Amino acid sequence: MSGEDEIVQEDPDRAGAAMAGVPRESAASDPLAAFDYALDPARIAQHPAAERDGARLLVLDRASGALAHRTVRDLPELLSPGDLLVVNATRVLPARLRGRAASGGVREALLLGELPHAPDTDRRFRALVRGRVRPGSKLVFERRDERLEAEVAARGVEGEVELRFAPGAQPYALGETPLPPYIRREAPEPGDAERYQTVFARVPGSVAAPTAGLHLGEGLLGALARRGIELAEVVLHVGEGTFRPLRAADLETGLLHAEAFELTQSAADAVVRARGRGGRVVAVGTTTARVLESCAAQAGSVEARRGETRLFLRPGSRFRVVDALLTNFHLPRSSLLLLVAAFAGRERVLTTYAAAQAAGYRFYSFGDAMLVL
Repeated sequence: MSGEDEIVQEDPDRAGAAMAGVPRESAASDPLAAFDYALDPARIAQHPAAERDGARLLVLDRASGALAHRTVRDLPELLSPGDLLVVNATRVLPARLRGRAASGGVREALLLGELPHAPDTDRRFRALVRGRVRPGSKLVFERRDERLEAEVAARGVEGEVELRFAPGAQPYALGETPLPPYIRREAPEPGDAERYQTVFARVPGSVAAPTAGLHLGEGLLGALARRGIELAEVVLHVGEGTFRPLRAADLETGLLHAEAFELTQSAADAVVRARGRGGRVVAVGTTTARVLESCAAQAGSVEARRGETRLFLRPGSRFRVVDALLTNFHLPRSSLLLLVAAFAGRERVLTTYAAAQAAGYRFYSFGDAMLVL
């Protein structure tokens, strides 16, 4: 898993067991057991803070382990003039379709991306579908007064399917914001589409939000600029791997699923300027950290690049670019948690998570944040 948002689309019960503290196998047979923690389900945020920068912020000094309780709007005084804040400018697609099987029964699809096709031919999308389907199954998606039919054309090896729509069909026009399933919604709420999108989202392509960036509003960005903190953008499109359970085999290969990214020359130049003035590179979110470390060059700088990354940052990994990390509180056993543990130490991070829970912090996508300095 990677990306900022962990949607356990395939196996939500597995995440639920971890949150409830259900015992697992020992670390000897299950190396991911070392990244389990128990979480009271009441701590899973169902709505964002009233204001983006109003979320609580737990500040961790990774050298000493000292903790401080602040709010996100305190960022300008927690950072220093000359620091560089790097954000992920990906935009979340309206990728969730609600409907039913033609034979009856509720069905829900999450579009993972369109497959290449010739003009005037059927449009095909890779998707995850909740509910039993098989090749040849007909699905009907509806929203308001619009209706769209699809056929399950094939089934993939990872549980995804290929949905075939008529030529010219626009499935995203019927889609809604794909909130993760631990945010319980019988139907979308009016503010979801806005609050599950960052204010700097400009490049469509993600199926989940880079949620650390959700805390930054226009007012806070202005305050950071007045403080002398520069802003740079990268892009990483959060893909389906963010809602697939991490496997022990992933630890063995040292690779994650591929995600498309871009780091422009202007962003690379901003890193060089920050290094030159003695500033820190502050990654907003694990997605941003993956891009920066995927493009790492000598002397802590980066090279402008675009393509796909499979970088898996986990304990033992070296960070060559990122000096500080703003991030949310992540699911147990997730690649996101492993990345934070790589940056600050596994025991320290799990101790911090326990302190956050005891202090009433809210977890996951719409929850509070932590800043690792």
